[in-house]
Amino acid sequence: MTTPRGARKVRSELKNTAYEIFIGLLSILSIANLVLMYAFASDPSLQLILSAMNALFSVIFLGDFLYRLLTAPSAGRYFFRGFGWADLLASLPFAQLKVLRVFRLLRVVRLLRQVGIRAVGRTLLHDRANSALMTLLLLGILVLQFGSLSILAVEEDADGSNIRSASDALWYTIVTISTVGYGDQYPVTNAGRLIGTVIIIVGVGIFGTFTGYLANLFLGPRRGGETEQPPDAGETRPGPTADRLRALLAQSEAASAELRRLLAETDGS
Repeated sequence: MTTPRGARKVRSELKNTAYEIFIGLLSILSIANLVLMYAFASDPSLQLILSAMNALFSVIFLGDFLYRLLTAPSAGRYFFRGFGWADLLASLPFAQLKVLRVFRLLRVVRLLRQVGIRAVGRTLLHDRANSALMTLLLLGILVLQFGSLSILAVEEDADGSNIRSASDALWYTIVTISTVGYGDQYPVTNAGRLIGTVIIIVGVGIFGTFTGYLANLFLGPRRGGETEQPPDAGETRPGPTADRLRALLAQSEAASAELRRLLAETDGS
C-alpha cells in the first residue's frame, strides 16, 4: 500500500517548532554558564556543578547534531552550509568551542522569520504534547542547575550541614526532583529549606505532567490508525448519492419502456 504524496513527511533542516525553541534556549543557558564559570571562579564546588551541567549539555547537543545529520535533506549541505560543523565542534567538552553554540540561535531566528511569531505561538498551542514535553525537559534542567547551585551556596558553610560538596548538592536536587526523598541529604538552614520546598513543588509538577504525557502517548488513540467500525444495529447507513439515484431512475424508465413495448406487441398479435 503506497503512502499518499501529501501524507509523506518531508525532511527539513528546521525541526519541530517546540524542539527548535528548546535547543535555542538550552544554547543560551550553556553560553550563560561560561559567564557563571568566571563569576564563581573562587568556589571549586560551584565550578564542579557548572562543569557537570556543561557535560550534560554536550551530550544533548551531540545527540542534536546526530539527529540533524541523519534527518537532513542533504547531510553534506547541512554539515558544510548549514553550520553542522559548528554544531559538532560546539558539542565537544571544550570551553573555547562553546561559543559556537550561538549558531543554534540563528536557527531559532530563521524559524521566527520563516513562520512568524504569531504562527509559532499557534503551533505551540496546537502541538501541546511536544510543547509540554520540551517545557518539562527545560524546566527540569533549570531546576537541576540552579537548585544545586542555590542549595550548595546556602548550605556549604552552615553549622551541622550535610550538603557540603557539588556531588551532595546534585544528589539532593536529583532525589528531590524525582520525589524519591531518601533523606540522606537535607537542608538545615531556613533558606535551604525554602529552596528545597520550591524544588519539591516543581518536581511534583514535572513528574506528574510527564506521567500523564506518557500515559496519553501509550494508551491514547492512534492518529490515522483507527479502522472503520461497523454501524450499530439501530444505526442507518448513509443513503445513495445523487448520481446513483439518477442511474437507478434511468434503469427504471428503460425497464418500463421495454415492458410497454412488449405489452403493445402482445395486444397486436
